[in-house]
Amino acid sequence: MFTFLLVVQAIIAALLVAVILMQKSEGGGLGVGGSPAGLMSARGAADFLTRSTTVLATIFVTLSIVMAVIASVRHAPSDIDTSLVRKAPASQNAPASTNSDPLAGAASNAASAPAANGAVPLAN
Repeated sequence: MFTFLLVVQAIIAALLVAVILMQKSEGGGLGVGGSPAGLMSARGAADFLTRSTTVLATIFVTLSIVMAVIASVRHAPSDIDTSLVRKAPASQNAPASTNSDPLAGAASNAASAPAANGAVPLAN
């Protein structure tokens, strides 16, 4: 359903770009001359293109909102899969440092931690 709506959205976007580019910047629409009365006169073309732009823009915005709602419902928050989370190694009880400098104690603890299988120890 979402893929179908996405394709329709792309088609509407392309049509909207085409209709906008066909309009003259002064609002003349297609720049077609001819009889003042009729569908494809300068005024008739301008009305047609203006109405088509309005309709296509309305459909585009509405479809965007619908697709956002569908996407948020489809991807509702779920439980986090923790099956690939590494288990932390058992913490080793290091002797308390008698030094009054807390940074020196942390550095000595990090330096004394063994690396498993030659890996770099992770910071705590």
